[in-house]
Amino acid sequence: MDQVKVIEIKKSVFEDNDKDANNLRKELKDRGVFLLNLMSSPGSGKTTTLISTLNLLKDKLKIAVMEADIDSDVDAVKIKEATGIQTIQLHTGGMCHLDAEMTRQGLDNVSLEGTDLVILENVGNLVCPAEFDTGSCKNAMILSVPEGHDKPLKYPLMFSICDVVIVNKIDVLPYFDFDLEKCKEYVRMRNPKAQVIPICAKTGEGVDVFANWLLEQVKNWKQQ
Repeated sequence: MDQVKVIEIKKSVFEDNDKDANNLRKELKDRGVFLLNLMSSPGSGKTTTLISTLNLLKDKLKIAVMEADIDSDVDAVKIKEATGIQTIQLHTGGMCHLDAEMTRQGLDNVSLEGTDLVILENVGNLVCPAEFDTGSCKNAMILSVPEGHDKPLKYPLMFSICDVVIVNKIDVLPYFDFDLEKCKEYVRMRNPKAQVIPICAKTGEGVDVFANWLLEQVKNWKQQ
């Protein structure tokens, strides 16, 4: 009896997406546009962190935001009202991640002329977004104190692909069993090059460190 032919669909999907992502990254490079992919689980304070960061950078860079959600435009409206920055909403139609083609569709609806930085706020979860290259120049993720310091052990891919890990809600450290030094150690296990930045988006503590990191990344991207 002939053996059944097996087609590795997932592998093919990832390979095709990687090609699309690399092409998109090159196009953005040619236009001098830096794309940041910002990821986290729901409730980590991603939008609040983004608003605080944008308000520190909007006088230094021309910025656009793409807000991705399964549905609603709540966060996009919030960002637009709080910062005045060009913001569009991406609906994924139930999908739990964005890939390079979805990102491109979003960028096609952003005014990129003279834009230095586009921030993509990805769909909130720690699994699917980590699997798909969006074509971004750098990946950032937010881990909040209530989630626990062991998340780098439980979600290895997410932490291995991130260039910077923002630890948010440090104002509640006294009330949770969260060991910041252990967290840093676990992040280094997954990605020795990743920078860890503790912040409190609510009070603004440490947000300037992240904003300065991002400003430096954009400048370096343009100079390469």
